[in-house]
Amino acid sequence: MTPLRACLTVEQLWQPQPGGSGRYVLELAAALRRRTDVEVTGVRARHGGPPEGTWAPPEDLAVVASRLPRPALYEAWARLRRPHTWRPAHPDVVHATTWAVPPRGPGLVVTVHDLAFLRDPTHFTPRGNAFFRRALEVVAREADEVVVVSEATRADAAAAGIDPERLHVVPHGVEVPQVAAATVAEVRERLGLTRPYVMWCGTIEPRKNVRTLLEAFAVVARSSDLDLLLIGPRGWGDPDLDRALRALPEGRVHLAGQVDSATLHAAYAGARAFCFPSVWEGFGMPVLEAMAHGVPVVTSAGTSMAEIAGADRALLVPPLDAAAMADAILEAAGPSHGRLATAGRAYAEQQTWDRCAEQTLAVYRRAAARR
Repeated sequence: MTPLRACLTVEQLWQPQPGGSGRYVLELAAALRRRTDVEVTGVRARHGGPPEGTWAPPEDLAVVASRLPRPALYEAWARLRRPHTWRPAHPDVVHATTWAVPPRGPGLVVTVHDLAFLRDPTHFTPRGNAFFRRALEVVAREADEVVVVSEATRADAAAAGIDPERLHVVPHGVEVPQVAAATVAEVRERLGLTRPYVMWCGTIEPRKNVRTLLEAFAVVARSSDLDLLLIGPRGWGDPDLDRALRALPEGRVHLAGQVDSATLHAAYAGARAFCFPSVWEGFGMPVLEAMAHGVPVVTSAGTSMAEIAGADRALLVPPLDAAAMADAILEAAGPSHGRLATAGRAYAEQQTWDRCAEQTLAVYRRAAARR
């Protein structure tokens, strides 16, 4: 069989903070490159050098560069629907891995990670909102097939006007490093973690629901020796958060701020439980990462995280119910720890990037057949 030729947008890797979308681009490209039934080429804007740090594309991935810098390329794609940057690759399918959508020519596949700009436009600049809304119109009008990362995102995309028959749920994979006990001990010492701890990570902003977690932890701290570790930068929108933190017992909450990947995974590996009570996420990768480390998870019922976690391998609670959250944290760290750790790790082991690539390739084939 002749390999299908696919061209992926990899420009996200050159963003200042590639984030979860950048991780998706890296891992999906690498998994597709491991296959023999697809040939993959990357597409990017004009840059003077490779991405920062660990965000470089796989060495064996050919990348075609536009003559336009990112702002001009994105505007041209959004407003003019050109240039056809993938030439001379001549692919069967072009895959827009983010909202930067190249023009239709061959089959067009787009990944929709979330529609956060519709749920709360105040999270984005007016320019960003305009860009995302134009991109959504292009996707609804032109995309042959659309990859979404969860059933929750599928519902949002259908409500936003994308043909449900073109929507395909392809969840992310997960791969976490093995962390030595000595590394966990070093990170615990560096972060001042002398007691067992519950962990949370992310950017502190309203939808992450950290305030309810702090209310729940006030109960947990009175009835256990658990500490709380918060990893990630301060975002926006909660001026009273410091007051809530000061109301908690001194020395029981540890704010680590933004940390490197090695520190993050050592913190996961050392946690007694992981609580991620967001009111909304497109996918919620931290839940899957915690499960991959064998850490029991408490997360929000009725969300994409509940899809990932599952009622039989995590504890699901109403995200704004601090009392229920406190009870679940104590249960996850105590009586149900072993059961949840085993079930979560077993599930995460099945969620590979190779599986994600296989399902994505099936979507490519559908798109190519349409064209």
